[in-house]
Amino acid sequence: MTVAVVAGVGLVPILSYDAMPYDAMPHASVHPADAGSGDAGSDGAAADDPFGAACRIGVDGSWVTAYCHNPYPDADHVRLHIECVRWWDLDSDSAPVAAGPAQTVRLAGRCWDAVGAAWISHRKAG
Repeated sequence: MTVAVVAGVGLVPILSYDAMPYDAMPHASVHPADAGSGDAGSDGAAADDPFGAACRIGVDGSWVTAYCHNPYPDADHVRLHIECVRWWDLDSDSAPVAAGPAQTVRLAGRCWDAVGAAWISHRKAG
């Protein structure tokens, strides 16, 4: 019986943190709240104004690192949010970091034990 358990455990694939799903999160493209309103009285400039830095999140053990590049002319205030697996491990939210036009910023944080999820939020400056 013990041999079967050991053999069963040996068949479990070992995935590195680089292969975890949050490494493949889509790049965010945030648009103004009124972009899809279809209001005939508003000018189309706000609806056609692209916004939002493209971010890549990587997890290495208990450390999370995100790189966000803003290709647009408006500044994007990005924040890194980390949810830890263990109940005693505190989740964290970084301070907003301004990613200016054509600028790449690095955000980092960690859990004491294991990372459950990590994501980036965006806010338009102004």
